[in-house]
Amino acid sequence: MALRNQFEEQGGWLFRWRSYLPLVIFPVLFAALYSTDQLERLIGDTAEDYYEIACILISFLGLGVRIFVAGFVPARTSGRNTKAQLAEQLNTKGIYSIVRHPLYLGNFLIFLGVAMSVPVWWFILIFLLAFFLYYERIMYAEEAFLREKFDQEFEDWARVTPAFVPNFSRWSRPDLGFSVRNVLRREYSGFFGIIAVFSTMELLGDLIEGEALEQEPGWIAFFVFGLGVYLLLRTLKKSTRILHVEGR
Repeated sequence: MALRNQFEEQGGWLFRWRSYLPLVIFPVLFAALYSTDQLERLIGDTAEDYYEIACILISFLGLGVRIFVAGFVPARTSGRNTKAQLAEQLNTKGIYSIVRHPLYLGNFLIFLGVAMSVPVWWFILIFLLAFFLYYERIMYAEEAFLREKFDQEFEDWARVTPAFVPNFSRWSRPDLGFSVRNVLRREYSGFFGIIAVFSTMELLGDLIEGEALEQEPGWIAFFVFGLGVYLLLRTLKKSTRILHVEGR
């Protein structure tokens, strides 16, 4: 099989399972938690808290990128379809005017914050290598689909728009206004996912260090808040049309 076809086939398979495959890194994460140098011993408890907050903010910055996409995107583009590629029109305005794969840029920042919260150099290196090998195939498959469907329109856009590192000088105003309801409908799971992952990692870290759960009331409150938001928005999405926006 030609390398181009192999990349496209692999990317298509990874695309279909992209919501679940990143979970395979969690055993490595667990091993890293066991082998981590005690950060507080190096920089102190207060500095460690600030470092954890910085990692969380990096992840929420990634969610912010995804929110920016979801707020302006029209229907049947940049969706959560998993069985096959889907696009009725080519997004070339808004954030898509400065970067071709903003959702994956957002994912990178989300996962980077998580990886950095485990101060083990080899775990961060594994994450970086795995991320780019993984998403390179997916982006290749997506662009092959867009090239075949939109032909010269895609070529003209791809020629001037970087794949992953934004070029802010090329900003073009989006056609649609920002929709808060569309954001709430599409990104509530990502919001809770960030909270759940960081809370779980904190719990595992405490258990490994032999500390009691009740010593972390702030983390418990953080998790309960995230879970409450998730359940509320999921109920609104599944049982009502409050979050429905025509044409989104």
